This record gives sequence, C-alpha cells and structure tokens, in this order.
Amino acid sequence: MNARHAVSSATDSRFAWRGLDANGSPRRGALIAFDAPAVRLKLKHDRITATAIVRRGPAPQPRANHADVTRFTRQLASLLRAGLPLAGALDLLAQSPGPHGMPRIAAALARDILAGTRFADSLARHPARFGQLYCQLVAVGEASGALAAVLARIADDRERGAAQRAKVRAALTYPVAVLLFAIAITAALLIWVVPTFKQIFDGFGAALPAPTQFVLMLSAAAARWSLPAAACACAGVFGAHALLRRSEAARLAFGRVVLAVPFVGALLTTLCAARWSRALGTLLAAGTPLADAFDSLTHASGNAFFDHASAGISARLRHGERLAAAMRAAGCFPLDVIQPVAVAEESGALDAMLLDVAALADRQVDERIALVASLCEPLVIVVLGALVGGLVVAMYLPIIQLGNVV
Repeated sequence: MNARHAVSSATDSRFAWRGLDANGSPRRGALIAFDAPAVRLKLKHDRITATAIVRRGPAPQPRANHADVTRFTRQLASLLRAGLPLAGALDLLAQSPGPHGMPRIAAALARDILAGTRFADSLARHPARFGQLYCQLVAVGEASGALAAVLARIADDRERGAAQRAKVRAALTYPVAVLLFAIAITAALLIWVVPTFKQIFDGFGAALPAPTQFVLMLSAAAARWSLPAAACACAGVFGAHALLRRSEAARLAFGRVVLAVPFVGALLTTLCAARWSRALGTLLAAGTPLADAFDSLTHASGNAFFDHASAGISARLRHGERLAAAMRAAGCFPLDVIQPVAVAEESGALDAMLLDVAALADRQVDERIALVASLCEPLVIVVLGALVGGLVVAMYLPIIQLGNVV
C-alpha cells in the first residue's frame, strides 16, 4: 500500500539532457518527465542517444482547459471501444502530442493504473481537471464494466455544455460590447468635442437651452471625473473578482443576483436547470442511488446559488421528503422542471424524465438565445442613435435658435 501511494503521489520533474542525434551531431535540451528512464525513452523515440541527463527540480503542475479534458475523454472512450486496455490507452494518449499539460496528466493516470489504483481514484487526484461528478460517473462505469460508454456520455455532455456556453456568451457579449463602445464614444465627445462648442456658446451672450446646459454640465463632469471613475471601476472589477474567488458567501449572493436579472436571469435559470437535470439524470441512469447522487452535484450547474440548493435538497431527501417538493422549496427551479419530476417520481422513471427535461430546457435556451440575437441589431441602432443623436441635437440647438432670431 505504501509503495502504491509513493508511485501515485510522485510528480514530474524537469530534466536537462545532452546527446547525439542519428547523424552523430551533438544535441541538448530540456524535458519534463517522470524519471530519467522516461527521458531516455522520449529521446529514443526522437532518434537521439542520451549521453547525460540531469534533474533540475520539480516541474510545474500540468495545465489543461475544459476543451482539453473533453478531447481527452472522447479519445479515451474511442480507444477503449477499440479494445485497448485502460493503461495502454492512457499511455498512448500520453505519447501523442497534445496541448498544454494533458499528455502529462494522461501519463500520471497510466502510472496510477499500473500501480493498482482505481481509475476514478486516480482522476480524483486532479480535482482542477476532473470534478466530482466526472469521477463519480467513472466510478460507476468501472463498477458496471461500461467505462467506455460512460466516458462517451461524459464527452457528449461536456461538448453540449461547451456549445451552450458559447451561445450564451455570444448572445450576452455582443450587446454588452456595443453598449460599452457607445459609452466610450459618448465620453470622447463629451471630453474633447463638447468643450469646443462651449467656447462658441460663450460668445453668444444669451441663455442656452436646457438640453445644451445639461450636456455642458455632463462634459465638465466627464473631463474632471473620467479618470478617477475609470480607476475606481477597474479597482472594483478586480476587487469583486478576488472576492468571488475567496468568499463562498459572495459567490452565493452573486449567483442569486444574476438569476434575478430581468430576461438574462430567466435564460441563465433555464440553462442551470438543464445542466442540473442532465447531471442528476445521468447519475441515476448509471445506477447511482438518489441520495448519493447529490454528493456529485456540488458544481454541476455552474451557479453557486443552484449548487447551494443541491445541498439543501439532499438534506431534505435524507429526512424523507420527495424530490419535487425539495426542489420547490429550494426556490430556484422553474415550474416546468418541477412538475415533470413530480410525475416521474410516481411512475418510477425519474432518470429518463430528468434527461427529457434537460433536453427540453436546452431547446428553450436555444430559442431564447436566437431571440436575443434577433433583437440585438435594432436595439444597438436605437441606443447609438439616442446617445449620438441626442448630443448632436443638444449642441446645434443654440445655433439653430440663433439663426431663427437673425
């Protein structure tokens, strides 16, 4: 047991090497590997004969993003379906060129498997890459002998989730970016263009219209406070980001506020409900008991308020309450999600109903995203026209009035 722990807990190291290539020319470089024999094997694969290998210290932790883990999951499922053993498939993925640190993670997983560690336990040693839900599903797949099918389902869910996140970002980013651009243009006009008109108006010697006076007041305030306001805004953004990373209470409050935003909150609520329903339905379909499944839903929805609600639902279930009633008490699930769950509890088809509810919620999200995209263009025209047009009218109104008097 100690030997197994020593092997699995070892980390990669940085090695400097010198050697000769196939033509006998001297070569040198650096590699990250588990030990010196692994360095020799890598160099031999590149037709280089190592003459000296020196360890330079521990290597930095491997990095892999969401897409890298999804690609790894899909490739591993394909290799297992092709008949390769788990350790051999992981070793093959470790040798293949890949982005970031995924090959190193695959090599570490292969070493753990060869040392006798369960695959799910090995994945749990990389919590930043493989969440609790991922490890729970893999554990179920290992126990049932359907690891390849479970990995393929995980890859499908991750790809579907990534596509949804991309759609939501595209739908929300465009209007926000245009709004910020409009604010920047307005600020530039107020700071650099309006003061030129003010010099002209000072020579009129007459009272200015109320819209013009208001714009001149905004111009003076923008010239004086724009830099301090920008600095405070940047500090506020960085401070809020740091607070959300460190404080669970702040993440919970932010998740609740986001879900309460008009229109956007309804879209995000439906999206979180779809993720939550699909995760729970997948666990139940894989054979996980309902009470145990909630231990893997701590980060299933992507919203801290929903994740906190999962803990409350789990506590209510352990006290004998029905799932639909516990979801209703949580206060964050839409009625069109709760009602089918109540029906499914009576019929005993909860796993299938949850997956159907998730698919329906996905379609609702896609429809709302399409609606947002269709409304963005006219909304942008109205906002830009109101801002820029209002400034132009306010600045030329005194000149028009003076012309009428003359």
